[in-house]
Amino acid sequence: MSARLSRDAEAPLDVVRLGRAIGVVYLPATERQSHYLHVRPADQFDAMIHIDQTRALEPLEVTSRWIAGENPETYPTGL
Repeated sequence: MSARLSRDAEAPLDVVRLGRAIGVVYLPATERQSHYLHVRPADQFDAMIHIDQTRALEPLEVTSRWIAGENPETYPTGL
């Protein structure tokens, strides 16, 4: 398989689109202005991998507490 894409496969990666910023504090009032940037994936990334199916990570240490299906508190309530 060639690392080079066909022009038909490459074209969607050359379009400017919205990309979500990583590591930002979630502010609902300004989400669109402060969390999204205009990006062109072909300029931003050297390679892209698409994964159809994933699963949750499990802790390496047996002593770690992990309950399947439990979601951590991720919303910044201290603001």
